[in-house]
Amino acid sequence: MAATSDDVRVIALALPEATERPAWDMACLRVRDKVFASMPPAEEWVAIRLAPGENAELAAERPEVFSVPHHYRNSSMVVVQLAAVDRSELAELLTEAWRLRAPARLRAAFGTPAR
Repeated sequence: MAATSDDVRVIALALPEATERPAWDMACLRVRDKVFASMPPAEEWVAIRLAPGENAELAAERPEVFSVPHHYRNSSMVVVQLAAVDRSELAELLTEAWRLRAPARLRAAFGTPAR
């Protein structure tokens, strides 16, 4: 089943200390004010921060789901088409993005360190 923008919010905001605060005309999901994901107003996709290089790998493997637009080429963000991804994979990606941005103590309280 395809994921939705509601799934993005439910999954992300269930993570410890995750909040939503807009910036750049986008809904930005943050942990301790560090952005780990963002969605544009149309909410057809979500950009998720991954480990360096992981975004390009996903985009090369599954271009129907993942892409790295020009404005993200120098970052580790990957654009995920919500209609093409299922909720469980979305949850894995958002959780990993949260872990990469959360401070060590918060990650430890959550139960697992970042990779």
